[in-house]
Parts: sequence; C-alpha cells; structure tokens
Amino acid sequence: MRLLLIRHGQTPSNLGHFLDTARPGPGLTDLGLRQAAALPGALAGEDIAALYASTLTRTQLTAAPLADEQGLDVLIRDGIRELSAGDLEMRADEAAARQYLTTAFAWSAGDTARRMPGGENGVEALSRFDAVVAEAASSLAAGAPGAPRTVALVSHGAAIRVWTAARARNVTVAFAAEHRLDNTGVVVVEGSPGTGWTALSWAGTVVPPITANGSEGAGPAGRAFPTPGS
Repeated sequence: MRLLLIRHGQTPSNLGHFLDTARPGPGLTDLGLRQAAALPGALAGEDIAALYASTLTRTQLTAAPLADEQGLDVLIRDGIRELSAGDLEMRADEAAARQYLTTAFAWSAGDTARRMPGGENGVEALSRFDAVVAEAASSLAAGAPGAPRTVALVSHGAAIRVWTAARARNVTVAFAAEHRLDNTGVVVVEGSPGTGWTALSWAGTVVPPITANGSEGAGPAGRAFPTPGS
C-alpha cells in the first residue's frame, strides 16, 4: 500500500504563524488555491484509489481539484485533522510554538502519555490518525485484484510529520523535526498497518534507509524552528 500524505494549501493563519488547529478553521489564501489547483498536475503519475481529507476546511478545499481530476469522492475523516493546540490555540509566539512542537515530537519518540496543555495526548492523536490509515488499508484489501494500491490523505503539517516519525521505520524524530513540509508538500510512505511503514520521499527528496539530521527546520505554523525541545 502506498500512502500520499499531503499538507493542505496556504492559509491566512500560516502567514501569521498562528497555531490554528480548531474546527472548521480558515480557508485558503489566493496562493493556497493555486497550490491546490497545481496538485493534480504534480500527482498526475499517481493512480489513486481513494482520497481522504480532514474535517478542517483547508484540507477539503485542497483536495477538491485532485478529486475532480481523478473522479474521486473526498472522504472526510476527523482522525487526520491537525494536532490540537489546546490552550495554545491561536498563539503565534515562539514559546507557544516551541511548547507545541516539543510535546508533539515527544509523542513520536514514545512519550505518548504526555498531553498538550488543555488538549489531547499522544495516544489519542496517533490512534485517530492510525484509524483512518487502517480504514484505507481495509478498503484496498476489499478491492478487486489489480485495483490501484495508492491512497491520498490531505492532512496537516504537524500531524503528518509526527505520525511519520512515529510510524515510519526509517524516519527519526530529529529528521521530521528538522525537515519542513511546505504547503501541499507530500510525504510518500509504503507498507501496511500490520507490517509497518517505510518513507520513500519527503517533499520530493528521497528518504534514505535511516534518516540523518537535516539542516532546515520549521515549526508547525511554518516558522523556522531549530530543534524540538502544521
């Protein structure tokens, strides 16, 4: 099974570096709409069996052009929404971004009992994302032989980075923390819920068998972020 984990297009909150994670969230900027419109061309070589988006407006707007191009319905699932910022919601200061990312990447490192202030813990966040992936895998297993084996999930920056670091055997927490995922960036992973996952590419860059630290970093709201403590 091949998973395309796609970050949504640019939003006004991305421009302001706000920790904007609540439903339904903002729409897309003009640039974000252009980014969404460019997705079908960027993924023209992918034969996609199913297309999912989160319950936040920005992912559904991002998924719409791809759905039209490939003749797919967009399946809306809450499990792949952004990691809840809890009490940090709509803050744009560096301290809040650091606390958010420190907590989120602690989940990838195995400290899943740790809770976002006023929000969810790692068990809850990773389990809900896992559930959507498992649903997609089950739908492929029930399909006809020879049917497409690729599923696209339009989700959010922190959710994708944290889930990939937690589940892909060749992505370390340091790699995911230090490699940004720009709007409509794609992480490609391959495997299954039963056998585990291997990352094939991250925003167009091939992921080696064991990742090494990168040189660039970004917090979930897009601000440069050196190390973990959308």
